[in-house]
Amino acid sequence: MSDLLPLDTTEEVRDRRAAVAVLPIGSFEQHGPFLPLVTDTVIACAIAREVAAAYPVHLLPPVTISCSHEHADWPGTVSISAATLYAVVGDIAESLRRSGIRNLVLINAHGGNYVLRNVVQESAGSGTRMALFPGPADWDAARDKAGVRTSSRSDMHAGELETSILLHENPELVRPGYDASDFLADDREHLLTLGMRAYTESGVIGSPSKASAEKGKELLAGLVDSFAEYFSLLAPDKEVSA
Repeated sequence: MSDLLPLDTTEEVRDRRAAVAVLPIGSFEQHGPFLPLVTDTVIACAIAREVAAAYPVHLLPPVTISCSHEHADWPGTVSISAATLYAVVGDIAESLRRSGIRNLVLINAHGGNYVLRNVVQESAGSGTRMALFPGPADWDAARDKAGVRTSSRSDMHAGELETSILLHENPELVRPGYDASDFLADDREHLLTLGMRAYTESGVIGSPSKASAEKGKELLAGLVDSFAEYFSLLAPDKEVSA
């Protein structure tokens, strides 16, 4: 799991002179009986690592615990408050400013981190330009490219998309049984009030049986393509060599 951490030296960072930093943000929460608690962090790091291979960005280590309160009654899940996540990202942005990097992309892989939208919104005029990636349109384009068959509404948690990325990135982390764990619950009107337990006994909402490593590879490739718009917006004078 050392691939969760960037291994650059300070000299390598200095020579790269990156104008944009990318911060992977995951979670530590239940993902059913066949994916690990660290699933969202693995996915955020996979996206960030692929982005860093294609664009001259400063890759940061991940935020591994975030806002998973809707999963609170499953063993192993750990959360921090929205206020704490807000403060952590703000402190990181301020530290980056002091080192000369004034553009920060939050690569978020946990849907419950709603506060990150506010962090980006309030960054206007702060001295750091921020973006939140991937957005819904980026995920939709990647899903189409990869041939993901389950809709984004139905494929909410530990489903086809997440299982595919782990099958591609770290197949050793996927336990047996994912191919027999499909469960759909499209009517989740009161999820924030009642939590996940009200809608699924297994912790799965989606169709992991449709997952494949090839889909995981294509999902990441699609997101790398989508990142081009974000990079050109934040660093219009920088060339992409990859």
